[in-house]
Amino acid sequence: MELIDTHTHPFDEAFDVDRAEAVARACEAGVRRMMCPAIDAATHAALFGLCDAYPDVCLPMMGLHPTSVNDNPDWRREVALVEEYLSGGASRRFYAVGEVGLDFYWSREWQREQEEAFRRQVEFSLRFGLPLVIHTREAWPEMLGLLREFRGSGVRGVMHAFSGTWEEYEAVKACGDFLFGIGGVVTYKKSTLPEVVSRMPLGDMVLETDAPYLPPVPYRGKRNEPAYIVHVCRKVAELKGIAPEEVAAATSANACRMFGI
Repeated sequence: MELIDTHTHPFDEAFDVDRAEAVARACEAGVRRMMCPAIDAATHAALFGLCDAYPDVCLPMMGLHPTSVNDNPDWRREVALVEEYLSGGASRRFYAVGEVGLDFYWSREWQREQEEAFRRQVEFSLRFGLPLVIHTREAWPEMLGLLREFRGSGVRGVMHAFSGTWEEYEAVKACGDFLFGIGGVVTYKKSTLPEVVSRMPLGDMVLETDAPYLPPVPYRGKRNEPAYIVHVCRKVAELKGIAPEEVAAATSANACRMFGI
């Protein structure tokens, strides 16, 4: 069974003590590719170092995370740096514009700035022919409003860590070519995501861990890692009433199509 983790952060300092071992465990578990999002300039060296160490496994994105816009007087310069990298300034290939989006969990104080940064990066996605990887937290109405602005433009991408309602799923699908990143939340007892996933076509899903965050059952309360994606795959298979191998094959094919890998 071969899997693609479409959103993971093995470059995070949480892996400083055992990064090589974590990557090895993922490969042993069947993970063939790990899509690794940028957060901001402070993470670029670690991201690039990881992807250079494992060039056939760890594939980089480039973008500015919405929480890195908050209270950051240099956020416009950071967006310009994203554009420079995507234009070839890093002399490396990027597979998506991400992770980008809106996050009002802590505050709405920087809503206008986050929305401006998101619009700019959607434009980069369209210009460079790359998918978006979109982070949305406590911001669904606003995100849907922004996506509707770009409807008909060819906008496409992945809704990272999707935990929305069926109505939100349908609303996003109406805006463009979008897949939905299903992660550890689908294994949580009180989550409403299983109901949505049971109805969602397999062709609209990709799997992710968001490691070191959002660990699946049975690892809740511990550090997540890419190898644990097998638990997400098994849960989706259970909800769909099909074999895990079928889920792995379909979601990996979806990821290959979206990311061009």
